[in-house]
Amino acid sequence: MNNKLVIIPTFNEKENIEAIIRAVFSLHDDFHVLVVDDSSPDGTAHIVERLQSEFPFLYLESRVEKDGLGRAYIHGFKWAIKQNYHFIFEMDADFSHNPADLPRLYEACAHKNVGMSVGSRYIKGINVVNWPLSRILMSYGASKYVKVITGMPVKDPTAGFVCYRKEILEQLPLDSIKLKGYGFQIEMKYRIYSLPSEIKEVSIIFKDRELGKSKINGSIIWEAVFGVIEMKLKSIFGRL
Repeated sequence: MNNKLVIIPTFNEKENIEAIIRAVFSLHDDFHVLVVDDSSPDGTAHIVERLQSEFPFLYLESRVEKDGLGRAYIHGFKWAIKQNYHFIFEMDADFSHNPADLPRLYEACAHKNVGMSVGSRYIKGINVVNWPLSRILMSYGASKYVKVITGMPVKDPTAGFVCYRKEILEQLPLDSIKLKGYGFQIEMKYRIYSLPSEIKEVSIIFKDRELGKSKINGSIIWEAVFGVIEMKLKSIFGRL
């Protein structure tokens, strides 16, 4: 039975992709992996293709157009639903999310009435390693800002290490979700919270990437800042 699928979106992750794939499969816990690659010029997809002969439950979807993290995940969600996976995970390729935490996210999401579990950096203080103080303050401040605007009781709304139940994703208008990056993560949680469905947070330690280049830029941050306000207004007027 198809049960657990980890979606890993990639763009130029040749330094990390083989190691993260091996780390997931080393768990021996029935996790399958789907890499959604946005035509990485560094050959990330070729590395995945090579590993497919070794790992029969490793899948690759290559997208021609690079149009944001959110759309890559939406592509992966649709693929996972079509393949009838019951629990669907988001995880970064750069080891900022520890694959060893996947079973804990699964256990939290498998509880009755929970539609989504979140790997949270802010349940027990601030669990972040190798971030400069400025980025910690920005991220923690963004979480407080989102909570004030949306009213969601989620301590880490920008978190990108999550697990969904398939039936929850099936209730969402996936093609209507337009935000990217931080904004995408916030919008997904807000839509699930608004269904309503319970969101369970699991404490994790977040470690900044050591290899490769971060994809975060100013436009992604500003989209999240203003996108949250627009999202809330649409919700008030029944247009979300």
